[in-house]
Amino acid sequence: MIMQENLNQVEQLKSEDTKQNLSKLYDDCFYVQQKKYGLWYSTDKEGQGLITALTEEQCVSATRFYLKGRQEGFSESKTYQGEVGGKL
Repeated sequence: MIMQENLNQVEQLKSEDTKQNLSKLYDDCFYVQQKKYGLWYSTDKEGQGLITALTEEQCVSATRFYLKGRQEGFSESKTYQGEVGGKL
């Protein structure tokens, strides 16, 4: 039983090393990598998830936009309310 647990720990460490090797560092502040189902994920240097996108380019662009907004403060967004008239 102990041997199986050790093997599981070794496999987990190998998979974490592989994941880190597949990650690309952008702008010296976030990582982007392709994961499950072909989706692209970005994480900050601490490993916190930021953005999920369909392509690598979209993920990088959206992450840059998000981090800029977080750094400079997000502008006041407008909210819209819609109503449907009549019977449905």
